[in-house]
Amino acid sequence: MNRMRILAVSGSLRAGSSNLALLRAAAAVAPEGMELVFYEGVGALPHFNPDLDGEGAIPPPAVKHLRRVFGEADAVVISSPEYAHGLPGSLKNALDWIVSSGELTDKHVVLLNASAAGGQRAQASLAQTLRVMGARVLENASLIEPFVRKKLSPGDIVEAEVAQKLRASLDALAHAVGLVRGGLPAGGDGT
Repeated sequence: MNRMRILAVSGSLRAGSSNLALLRAAAAVAPEGMELVFYEGVGALPHFNPDLDGEGAIPPPAVKHLRRVFGEADAVVISSPEYAHGLPGSLKNALDWIVSSGELTDKHVVLLNASAAGGQRAQASLAQTLRVMGARVLENASLIEPFVRKKLSPGDIVEAEVAQKLRASLDALAHAVGLVRGGLPAGGDGT
């Protein structure tokens, strides 16, 4: 099987983000044949403006890059914090730029969350947005791992329990992508 290219997106703009740390930990335990490629341009995107996204419009360079990396990915892993019971505006803005262009249509997505307060509301909101965009959110493979910073050793070495959960999520994602590559239908409900 060809190498799987998985786009890893942090919904936090903080350099020391727990959600970014969780994505790095996932990359460290990814199954053989899977490569996590990090998209770090969420904060550089202009505010979504439908006037810049109409038929025949040339998207801003940052948007063109966003669409390219989402389009090239076999699947996506998003790790996002919860702010005021919802998604960070910067992540929602990034998703708004790819609604009309369709890079998430039929693409499998796993959601991670490292919010100290739990993150269930943000994760549910994100899942709903992604499903409206046509993504196949793997609910059963998604996870919430609060206080992940306390579970990482220096150098972002992850505790065995967290590593096992991340590996199971990525294995489920690899299975779903493999089913699609093999020409078999894969459900969006965790199968």
